[in-house]
Amino acid sequence: MAWPHGGIRSGNAQRRVIDVLASLVAAVVAALCYGVAAVMQAVAVRVASRRPANGSQPATALGGVDPGLIVRLLHQWRFVASLGLDTLGFVAQLVALRRMPLFAVQAMIAANLAVTAVFAAWMIHVELAWREWLAVAGVIAGVGLLGSSAGAEGATGVSPQFKLALIVAVAGIAVLGVAASRLRDPLRTPVLGAVAGLGYGVLAVAARVLTGFSPQELVRDPAAYALAAAGIVSFMLYATALEGGSVTVATALVVLVETIPPAIVGVMFLGDHTRRGLTGVAVLGFILAVLCALALARFGQTDEEEAAARRGRLMQAADGEPSPSSAM
Repeated sequence: MAWPHGGIRSGNAQRRVIDVLASLVAAVVAALCYGVAAVMQAVAVRVASRRPANGSQPATALGGVDPGLIVRLLHQWRFVASLGLDTLGFVAQLVALRRMPLFAVQAMIAANLAVTAVFAAWMIHVELAWREWLAVAGVIAGVGLLGSSAGAEGATGVSPQFKLALIVAVAGIAVLGVAASRLRDPLRTPVLGAVAGLGYGVLAVAARVLTGFSPQELVRDPAAYALAAAGIVSFMLYATALEGGSVTVATALVVLVETIPPAIVGVMFLGDHTRRGLTGVAVLGFILAVLCALALARFGQTDEEEAAARRGRLMQAADGEPSPSSAM
């Protein structure tokens, strides 16, 4: 009589293992898509930018945030292709969030910084130093530790007030973003990246607490509106951060801020936890991934900006436009 019950338990355990593996694969796919899309968007933003060469911001109703930038970007194949990658990455992230804790998914998504650095080295011709390659390896190792420590989670129900608070948070992030866009370099890019990261963090929390995916459920769920608004606001702020700034620095700040606050929210309000006995492994993996991301941001800034400037001059010459140096 005990055998059938043992078989049921074994079957449930196998399904949990399959759920975790599927979520891990989905998180890795999301990181790859986001990392490649980030570099493609950075190149597209620099081509479409109308920011003056002296570093000042164009005068718009929203300060340094230029809504027309998105319209100009839509005429570039790189940007359109990156939108497809972002969409695929978001779907994969959503799949992972339904079965894994926020701290694990967001830290694994942070691996897109390593993807960004490696892809930038190939596409923008940035030469990575051994410290940067070591940091890339550290991000991968940290993500591996987190993935091994996370068990399967289900979406936790929250109150309507919690979901409404997400909408209020998006509005506050939009205001902060407009203020950050008025800053001058070198603060503008990292601050805008951090604010955009807050928005992406709200997006992750909203995706985690969605009631369901049917049209009827989405229309009635405040989290769906918070998710859509956070996506639009964060993407606009991220594109603005990339305008004239370092892709690695902007992406690093986005990744760091979209990782840590949602992890705290997940543990405090959504019941996220590690597998039994693996809390230390999860903490070690999280810290390793964050520190290595910081190392990538610190050591990648100067070389990448110089390479981007050279690429911009080549693009101007190819389009028949005089570069600033030739005009003098």
